[in-house]
Amino acid sequence: MRRLIAVAVLAGAVGLAHADEGMWTFDNFPSDKVKAKYGFAPDQRWLDHVRLSSVRTGGCSGSVVSQNGLVMTNHHCARSCVQQLSTPEKDYMTVGFYAGTAQEEARCPEMEVNQLTAITDVTERVNSATRGLTDKKYNETLKAEMSRIEKECSAGDTVRCDVVTLYHGGRYHLYKYRRYQDVRLVFAPEGDIAHFGGDPDNFMFPRYCLDVSFLRVYDNGQPARMDEYLRWSPTGPKDGDLAFVPGNPGSTSRLYTVAELEYERDVTLPRRLLRLAEERGMLTEFQNRGAEQKRISTSRLLGVENTYKGSLGRFEALLDKAFFSGKVAEEGAFRASIEADPARRAVYGGAWDAIARAKQQQRRIQKRYSMVEGAAGFSSSLMGHARTLVRAASELPKPNEERLREYGDSRLPGIKQRLFSAAPIYDELEIASLTFSLTKLREDLGPDDPLVKKVLGRESPADLAASLIKGTRLKDIAFRKQLFEGGMAAIDATDDPVIRLARLVDPDARAMRKQFEDEIESVLKKNDELIARAQFEVYGTGAYPDATFTLRLSYGQVKGFEADVVPVAPLTRMAGLFDRATGKDPFALPESWLKARPSLDLNTPMNFSTTNDIIGGNSGSPVVDKEGRVSGLIFDGNIYSLGGDYGFVESVNRSVAVHSAALLEALDKVYGARRILDEIRPAAAGGGN
Repeated sequence: MRRLIAVAVLAGAVGLAHADEGMWTFDNFPSDKVKAKYGFAPDQRWLDHVRLSSVRTGGCSGSVVSQNGLVMTNHHCARSCVQQLSTPEKDYMTVGFYAGTAQEEARCPEMEVNQLTAITDVTERVNSATRGLTDKKYNETLKAEMSRIEKECSAGDTVRCDVVTLYHGGRYHLYKYRRYQDVRLVFAPEGDIAHFGGDPDNFMFPRYCLDVSFLRVYDNGQPARMDEYLRWSPTGPKDGDLAFVPGNPGSTSRLYTVAELEYERDVTLPRRLLRLAEERGMLTEFQNRGAEQKRISTSRLLGVENTYKGSLGRFEALLDKAFFSGKVAEEGAFRASIEADPARRAVYGGAWDAIARAKQQQRRIQKRYSMVEGAAGFSSSLMGHARTLVRAASELPKPNEERLREYGDSRLPGIKQRLFSAAPIYDELEIASLTFSLTKLREDLGPDDPLVKKVLGRESPADLAASLIKGTRLKDIAFRKQLFEGGMAAIDATDDPVIRLARLVDPDARAMRKQFEDEIESVLKKNDELIARAQFEVYGTGAYPDATFTLRLSYGQVKGFEADVVPVAPLTRMAGLFDRATGKDPFALPESWLKARPSLDLNTPMNFSTTNDIIGGNSGSPVVDKEGRVSGLIFDGNIYSLGGDYGFVESVNRSVAVHSAALLEALDKVYGARRILDEIRPAAAGGGN
C-alpha cells in the first residue's frame, strides 16, 4: 500500500499533462484546460454563481442549497454541534436530529459560516511595505501590513477579511467574507449511518455512508435570504460525467523544499502520530468508564482516529525512497537553472540553504514550542478559555497592527463567539485531557525543567488537573464575560486557579513564540517568497498554489480506479449498504434504515468516486455539474489520496462523495424530512441560479 501511494505521489510531483490536478483559486481557474478535455468552459457568471453558493464551515466546507439559507455539509463537519446540543436524555449522535418546524431548528453554540464575496490582489501593497527588509523586521512589517489591510476591509461583525498568503509568499490576496454566526442545526442522521464502517472503512472505497447534515444561516434572527444557491440535479452523476468541487482544502505541501519535507518526515509526522496514538488510548479508556463518558467523548475520538489515519498515510508517502529521490531531483534541476543565471543566482541562490538552516533550528526548539506555545501540554477547553482571556487582556489595548495576528480586529467576532459559547464542558473529560497533557509536558521537557517545576510544583499531573478543573469558575459564561470586559485589571484581580496557571505559563509561551518568529518563521517566509518569485520568473503563473483553507475549485470526472490490479467501479448502490451491514459496530445500521428497507429503491446510487483533486478541509464540499447543480456531497478520499498532501495522480487518487439521489431517497423514505425536500426539490427542475 505504501508503495502504491508513493508511486502516485511521485507521478503527481513531476506533473501529468492531462491530469485533473489542481486546487485552483476562483480568480485563476483554467477554464481553457477544462474545455480542451471535457468540452465545457465555465464562464465568469458560472464561476461567480458557484463561488457565492459555496461556504466555509468551521474546519470544513459546505454549500447553500436554498434561497432561505439552507446549508449542506457533512455530518462529521457538524458533529461538534450535534454533540454540544445533545444531553444524557437525548443523544443526537445516536438517534439523529430533525427540525420539523422552524422553531425546532437549534442554534449551534460555536459554528460560523463564511461566504466569500470578493477577492482582491494586494501583492504590490504588501511587497512595497516589506521591500528591502529581512529577518525579524521583514516578518514584523509583513504581519503589521496584513493586519492593517484586514482592518481597513472589515465592517462590523458580519464581515470577515483575511489576507491570504499564496504560493508561499509569491502572492497576497485579500479575501472578503460575509460572516454568519447564527447557525442552526436542521438535520443530522444517526452517527451509525453517517460514518457507517467507522475507522476500518475510513479512506476506503467502495463506501456506503450518508455523511450529511443540513444547517441554516440566520440574519437578524431570520433565515438569511440568499441570492445565489445551488439547485439540485434531478438525476445526479453517472460514470464519466464532468464534476466540479468547490471547497476549502486545508493545506498541502506540494511546493515545499526538500528541507521542509525532511522536517515533516523526521519531526512533525512522527511526533504527531505518537501523540495521536496515545490520545486515542486515553480516550478509549475514558469511553470504557460508562455510557455517559462514551457519549461526551465520541466526537473527539472519531476526530483523533481520522487524523491518525490521514497522518500515517502522509508519513508512509514521505518514507518512500522513490518519492523522495524524485523531489530531490526536481529541486536540484530547478536550483541548477537558477545557478546558471548570474542575476537570478544573486537574488535567489541562497534561499534553499537558508530554509534548511531554519528548519535545523526549528528541530532544536520544536518540542518546547509545541508543548508551551502550541499548548499541547495544556489540553483542555477551560485552559483554552483562560489563555484567550489572559492574552486578550494584554493584546487588545495595543494598536491593531502591533497585536498577535489572532487578536486583530478582524478576528474578534470569532474570539467572542468561542469564548462566550454555551457549549457544555464536562469536568471528567476536562480532567482526563488535562492530566494526559500535563503528563506529556513533564515527559517531553523532563521533571527538572524550570517550567515543569513551576507548573506542577509538588503535585502530580492528575492531582493538579483535578484541583484546577474543580476549582475554576470558567464554566460560567458570565464570569468569562466579566474577565474579558474587565481586561488586565480583572485578570490580575481574580484568584481563579486556571487563570492563574495561564498567567504563569504565558511569559514562557511568549518567549518561545518570539524565538520562533524572529529566528525561524521570518527566515522561512522571506525565503519561501524568494523561491516563489523565482518559480514565477521561470515557469510563469499558470500553476495553482498550495492549499490554504481558502476557497478553491477543482475539476474532474466520475471514474473508478484499480486497487492492486482489481478494478473498482465508481458507483455503489444502496443494496450494497444492506449487504455490508453486520448488525455489529461499525457496520450496524440504525433501526430507521432497517424499517425503511422495504420501501427503498435499492438500485439508488449511494456513494461515488471522482478524479477531483481535494484534501482535508474539502469535507462538506458539494459536487457540482456543468449546469451548476448539486450532484453529490464530498466526504472523504480513497486510501491513495492520503499522499495528496505532496502530489496528485489521476490514475488512483479519488475523491469520495454521497450521491445526490441517495440524499433524496434517504430524506424521503427513511426520515420523512418533508421540510427539507420541499425546500430543495422545487429547485431540482431548474438550472443554475
